[in-house]
Amino acid sequence: MSKNEQTQGNPKDVFTAYQQNVDKIFTSIKQSVPQYHQSITNVQQEYLQAYENMVDSSITLQKEFITKSGISKSIPEPALKAIHDTTEEFVKAASIQNQITLAAIDATQQNIKTFNDNAKSFAELNKNIVQSWISAFTARNN
Repeated sequence: MSKNEQTQGNPKDVFTAYQQNVDKIFTSIKQSVPQYHQSITNVQQEYLQAYENMVDSSITLQKEFITKSGISKSIPEPALKAIHDTTEEFVKAASIQNQITLAAIDATQQNIKTFNDNAKSFAELNKNIVQSWISAFTARNN
């Protein structure tokens, strides 16, 4: 029996009223999820852009100060190599962290799906048990 069929019963029935209200709540929540997703994505992009602009402005200001003050801006080769190597390692670590995070999210999603499937099976089992009990009691009463 579909949810729609389940909620078409007597509107004064407690379970029909309960199901209709639960359906309404979940429908409302499901409609808001894409909006939250888009808002969070927009905030992340705006934050990243603001941070990048701040760093770029800082570099530009420091470069201008050094140039106008006549201070040498050359860097020794070993220091430059250390900076490049550190950046490469940071990028690699961030990539690995992203892969781990995405794998954890995927595993969580799969666990939720498994829980949902198990809950459906458990509900079906309980329905069969109740039906068996009802059949046993109604057979004795006849």
